[in-house]
Parts: sequence; C-alpha cells; structure tokens
Amino acid sequence: MQELLDRSIDAKHQSFAQVIQSYYQLTKPRIIPLLLITTAASMWLASDGQTDPVLFLITVIGGMLAAASAQTMNCIYDRDIDYAMERTRNRPIPSGRVKPVHAGIFALVLAGASFAILAVFTNLLAALLAMAGIGFYMWIYTHLLKRHTPQNIVIGGAAGAIPALVGWAAVTNSLSIEAWVLFAIVFIWTPPHFWALSLMIKDDYAKVGIPMLPVVVGEAATAKQIWIYTLLLIPTSLLLVYPLGAAGVIYGIAALGLGGVFVYEAWKLLQVPTDKSVAKSMFKYSILYMMLLCTAVVVDSLPQTQAAIASLLKIVAIGHLHI
Repeated sequence: MQELLDRSIDAKHQSFAQVIQSYYQLTKPRIIPLLLITTAASMWLASDGQTDPVLFLITVIGGMLAAASAQTMNCIYDRDIDYAMERTRNRPIPSGRVKPVHAGIFALVLAGASFAILAVFTNLLAALLAMAGIGFYMWIYTHLLKRHTPQNIVIGGAAGAIPALVGWAAVTNSLSIEAWVLFAIVFIWTPPHFWALSLMIKDDYAKVGIPMLPVVVGEAATAKQIWIYTLLLIPTSLLLVYPLGAAGVIYGIAALGLGGVFVYEAWKLLQVPTDKSVAKSMFKYSILYMMLLCTAVVVDSLPQTQAAIASLLKIVAIGHLHI
C-alpha cells in the first residue's frame, strides 16, 4: 500500500523541472524578497553607504537560505491547515507532490547551508541570528502562537524583523541601537501588514480554527488595532533621523511621505473595516511602504547623496550670505 502511495505521489511530477518547481514553491518565494530588503537596508546603513558587494551577496544568499528553510518548515507544520483551505490546497505537501519527510530534509539542508555560509564568510553572530530567526518563526510563532492567540502576529513579528539584525551584524559583528530601531520598524509594521491580509481572508482562518484577530474580535476592532500600530510606526521610523542621526534628510522626507500615505490607508480601512477591497489596498500599500522605506535608507546612506546634500546646503548658505 505504501509503495502504491509513493508511486502516486511521484507520478504527480512529469519531469525533473516540476520536482524543482515543487521544492521551490515550498520556500514561499514571494515572501523572501521583502525579508531581504530589510537586510540590505540594514547593511547599507551600518556601512555608511559603502557595503562590500561580496559581503552583501554572501549575506543575502545566507539570509535567503534561512528564510527558505523557515518557510519550508512552516509548510510541513501547517500542512493540515493548508489542505483544509482552498487557496493553499495546491501547495506541494497537501497536494501530495512532496512528502513531509523529504521537505524536512530539504529544510535542514537549507538551514545548514545558511549557517555555514554566514559563519564562514561573515561572522558567527550573523549566522546565529539567522538560526534564531528560523527557531523563533517555527517554535514561537508557528507552534506556540499561531493556533492559540489572536496576538500571534504581534509577538511573531519579531521573526520577520530579525533579518534587519542579520544585515547589521554581518557588517559590524555587533548590534547597536540603530539596528534595534530597524528591528522595531519592521516589528511594528508587521501587525498592520498582516492584519490587513487577515481581513481579506478572514473566512479561511475561521474555517480552520486559526484565531487571527479578525476572527476573534471582528473587523472593526481589527481596523482600530491597525490604525494604532500605523500611528506608532511613523515616529518609530523617524528615530533614525532624530535623535539617532543615523539617517538624513532624504530618508526623513521619505519616512514622512510614505508614513502619511500609510496613515491614510489605515484611516480608510477604519471607516469601512468590512470592505475587503480597502483591506487589499492597505495590504498592497504596506508592502510598497516597506520596500520604498528600505530603498530610502540605502539612497540616503550613499556617500554621493551625502555629498550632494552638503553641496546644496553650502549653496543655500552662500545665497543667504549674499542676501
């Protein structure tokens, strides 16, 4: 019987390329770039805009492998939920294309490769932080929180914020207050980002008994929480400008402008919390917000940007003197 089952599973792949595709899908590749862009921003800020390209590439590869490992482990643990929900039923494990044991081996190989690359080519602190990210995501969020408390995303958001620490540690082999502010930005951004998604697919979570906030307290209360966290995000993002002075005027303008739109999106949702199209708009913008904010960190930190701003200020100062 087991042999027949194995054959039926194997038969779901028509070619080696389809096998590769199934394992690739296990890593939830659409999620990974958003994690890595925070790593990139952290590295640029930590190096004053002069990140070694080889170090950057190695850190991104190590972080990508760690994130892929965590997502694969999540697919194994949540295979019962994935099978029950229509939108996830065709994922590699619930669809039968990949056995859980094979996915587990794949996840361990990815984690081992991540640790080895980061430990050898960056430093042990970065490697240990990457492993801590995997452990926190799986043990704290997926196992302890996700199925048991509506605050799962609030606490579990730490897992998604760890890549910012990895990037900083890769450059400096330490963690400064600036690194923890970057961590805090991602940490506070996570609830409005994920709760907006939860509002969109509330019925799916309710069907499988996952106590996401909209399922437990309803859409209106969730929208209020999104509003509160969004308001907290703006001053947190500006800490890099003042009092830390780690980022300059370009980042400050971007943080204010992007944050203002974020607040507007949260306000719209607060008015019509049951409107899934508004929740979708909020969710999509939250992704754009994080990508553009991290881009602003990189651009602001570049020596060329700093030189241009210094020249502009000098011209303005000379103009005032002539007046």
